[in-house]
Amino acid sequence: MSTATETLARAADTARLAPSVHNTQPWRWVVQGSSLSLYAVPGRQLREQDPAGRLLLVSCGAALHHARVALDASGWTYDVARSAGDGSTTADDATPLAVVHASQAGPADPGAMRRLQLLQVRRTDRRVVSDEPVSAAVREALVAAAGQEGSRLHLLTRDQVLQLAVVIEHAGDAERHDERMRAETAEWVGGDRPSGTGLPDTVIPAELPLTTVAERDFGVSGNLPAGSGHDEAAAYAVLYGDGDEPSDWLRAGEALSEIWLAATEHGAAVLPLSSPVELDFTRQALRRMLGEVGYPYLVLRLGTTDPDHAGPAHTPRLPVEQVVEILD
Repeated sequence: MSTATETLARAADTARLAPSVHNTQPWRWVVQGSSLSLYAVPGRQLREQDPAGRLLLVSCGAALHHARVALDASGWTYDVARSAGDGSTTADDATPLAVVHASQAGPADPGAMRRLQLLQVRRTDRRVVSDEPVSAAVREALVAAAGQEGSRLHLLTRDQVLQLAVVIEHAGDAERHDERMRAETAEWVGGDRPSGTGLPDTVIPAELPLTTVAERDFGVSGNLPAGSGHDEAAAYAVLYGDGDEPSDWLRAGEALSEIWLAATEHGAAVLPLSSPVELDFTRQALRRMLGEVGYPYLVLRLGTTDPDHAGPAHTPRLPVEQVVEILD
């Protein structure tokens, strides 16, 4: 049977598969004995689009959830101490965002192993979704998944989707007219991405898909066919919660990962849209759509994929030795 150190190292390796804004992978892990510490990497924070580090924390939260799923599959019991929000800065590379303590080995759980397999096939798909809408049962499962991780998921009405389209259009216009934001995007998007981070041409549509709510215009044309038709069957939701502290954004990332896991299990696709939370005025517009009962973390497009067409390639990942450190 594997030791705690070996099991935690494998969990940190699994966490490399987590989604992150622009595939920045702004995390690193330190394994020491029976503990696994998660740290932010300020050098991979989007300083122009995410100056407060909120999306960095969402990304790190998704990685934390991936590590938890791997530990569940291993059979080890563990506890998580989250320190984000205890007064430390959001991008402090010296203070862990969370520490996982492994306590006792047990038998592997088949259900948890299935969840681990789903994480390994999950991907971000920016193509037009199929004409088959996400069923009510699946939408309920995604709402429950968000609640399981301490956040909430608000499914938008048709009128609210049209309001969202306007909000995202305004966010896109603001970012297209900001030279520093455009330059920052160009650093992370396009090309082959041999560094192991960023979005290569293989995951960027060759042309912007026809959608009610515009996708982010990265300013480059990839080689992924966008698909035909219009996203009329897509549903949109806002991931939100009661708090606006760093710990809340970290938990939002864990909720995003759980939602994506549930969606993958049901054959649904999730596309996070972060542009409306990157600017204060569009984020406030989202909050008004929620009746100001919570703080929005992300917008999610929900749809079903076409089984006759393979999805895009997985985005590149940093090598394990660059993100996981094992101490004696």
